[in-house]
Amino acid sequence: MLREEDKETRKKKKKKVFTLLLVVDDENERVLLGEKKTGFGKGFWNGFGGKVEESDPTVLAAALRELEEEACIQALDAKEVGRITFIWIDEPEKPPWLVHIFRADTYSGQERETEEMRPQWFPFDAIPFQQMWADDQHWYPLVLNRQKRKNFEGTFNFKEVTTLVDFELKEVQSLSMQ
Repeated sequence: MLREEDKETRKKKKKKVFTLLLVVDDENERVLLGEKKTGFGKGFWNGFGGKVEESDPTVLAAALRELEEEACIQALDAKEVGRITFIWIDEPEKPPWLVHIFRADTYSGQERETEEMRPQWFPFDAIPFQQMWADDQHWYPLVLNRQKRKNFEGTFNFKEVTTLVDFELKEVQSLSMQ
């Protein structure tokens, strides 16, 4: 377990920046997730996203690019709804990851399996949290629930890659400038 001052120091360290985009169908109460087929997170269900590249003009552009690469669809109304920092407490040399989380309610195209992801729709009440990252169950309700939908920011501390040690999650009026 990290001491409080160590946590604050790690939060301020230069972060690697990522995106995550959830395509949501409120009318049918379902969300599009992808099963990761390769690399980091293989076998886990997740939204679509990845590393922000130098060639991406904005973080949103990176999220849209990743969705198209991983599910072959284009989000038409993606909006940033949250930011999460992931800290690997047992790997002090590994920089924290800042993930910008987006939600899209409309899209064009037909979702298709790619080399990296296998897309599938899940009803809100049947999201496979047991096959997802341990943090997801804590913040997905803030994105999916119509009545509780809020912007949020949080920090999740992991060890041994997939073990959630502790976290801080708060609803915010607007997202901070990071």
